[in-house]
Amino acid sequence: MSAARIIDKSFLDALSAEARAAPRRRKNFNFHASESDACNRLLNAVEPSSYVRPHRHLDPAKDETFVVVRGRFGFLVFDQAGRVTLAKVLDAGAGCCVVDVPHGTYHTLVALAGGSVFFEAKGGPFVPLREAELAPWAPAEYSEGAGAYLASLERLFRE
Repeated sequence: MSAARIIDKSFLDALSAEARAAPRRRKNFNFHASESDACNRLLNAVEPSSYVRPHRHLDPAKDETFVVVRGRFGFLVFDQAGRVTLAKVLDAGAGCCVVDVPHGTYHTLVALAGGSVFFEAKGGPFVPLREAELAPWAPAEYSEGAGAYLASLERLFRE
C-alpha cells in the first residue's frame, strides 16, 4: 500500500512553473496509475494564453467534474453552432469553484490568472478526443486563427 499523497502550495507552485514553461502553457499531474483506470483524476495547471479548443465528450461515461483549487478560470459552454450559452467565472476564493459538465456538451475554459489549477475527474479509460468531439467552428490548436479566437473568449470575462 502506498502512502497518502499531500498536495501543498509548493507542489502547486512547481506544477504551475512547469505549465508556464510548456509550449501549451499547461501541465497535468495524474493521480490515477494508468490511463486505462476506470476513473481519471488529475490536476491541471493552466496559464493565461493557453488555448483549450472547445470540445465535447460523446461517451456517456465521460461526464467531467472540475474543482478550482486556486486561481481563476473563465468557463464556457456552447451550442451546436458555436454560440456561447454560458460564460461563468470559476474562482477558488469567491465561492464559485465547481462545475459538472455532462457528456455531449461543448465546453472550454480560459485561465484568467497565473498559477491557476483545477482538479478534474471523469470516467476512464483515457481516450484522446476524436474529430467528432472537437468543435468544428473553433480553430485547431496552433492554427493561424487560434490566438484571435482565444482572445475573443478571454474578452468575455473582462470587467
